[in-house]
Amino acid sequence: MTASNPLTSVALIGFGEAGGIIGQDLAAQGIHVRVYDRLLDDPARRDAILIKATATQVEVCDSAAAAALGVQLVISAVTAGSALSVATELAVRLQPGQVFMDINSVAPTTKQAAGSALQASGAHYVDAAVMAPVPPQRLKTPILLGGDHAAALARWLEPLGFNVNVVADRIGVASAIKMCRSIMIKGLEALTTECLSTARQYGAEDLVLASLHKSFPQMGWNAQQPHYLISRVAEHGRRRAEEMEEVARTAADVGVEPNMSRAIVATQRGLVDAMARQGLVYAEPFEWQRLIDVLHRPDLRIEQPDK
Repeated sequence: MTASNPLTSVALIGFGEAGGIIGQDLAAQGIHVRVYDRLLDDPARRDAILIKATATQVEVCDSAAAAALGVQLVISAVTAGSALSVATELAVRLQPGQVFMDINSVAPTTKQAAGSALQASGAHYVDAAVMAPVPPQRLKTPILLGGDHAAALARWLEPLGFNVNVVADRIGVASAIKMCRSIMIKGLEALTTECLSTARQYGAEDLVLASLHKSFPQMGWNAQQPHYLISRVAEHGRRRAEEMEEVARTAADVGVEPNMSRAIVATQRGLVDAMARQGLVYAEPFEWQRLIDVLHRPDLRIEQPDK
């Protein structure tokens, strides 16, 4: 992992929002990128993945093992619920010297279990925590790294434009930072969803938002902040609920009762479950008022985009 041994090949396990952007930006720099996503196994969704892969100039593989074969770096970018199983599956496939970068939002103990699973293979496990949404900043999104090979991985990634910061030489610290931050960030999304859903039913949302803006004028309650926070739940609530289950585990593992984290799980998942019951999917332009009205008044309808 030096200038004389630059990064030339990467496997992405998971080709969603984050994986798609990382894959596209690496391929654009001449890196050979292979990808595998479990949606390739779904006939109804396979074509969309193939179209996305063609547009981003990456090679599609039909298994995680095939994608990881012989590459220098494997980046795991799956859902929280699949993070450990991906590491366990690849533990018997990776070779000594390969690097496994786990960017999934899971508890420190989950990362430590994944690292232990990979240890026998001779591959190097790096705990990575993505600290902001990926689309706005792309490779410049802040990523914290931890583990005894974190510094070496940073030397590979920085020349490619990654914004990485080594925070520890052991697994779990980077993920703990992300998990603790998520209590606040995902909690704010959940609080906003519950607050404004309730206020809307009383016709009080304008005055509630005015009051919030007066108390916290820097947060944008009088502008796009409510739309943004509720849109994140509507678009990613199921994935966020999985992450918050890992956050609850993070707290419980050190003896802290995760009351708020469990409530955030219920609110994040609750909104997307309510949308699913009415056949609604997230679409832009997004208006939180319209979504809440439809969820509470089934006689209203949101026109859905063609699938």
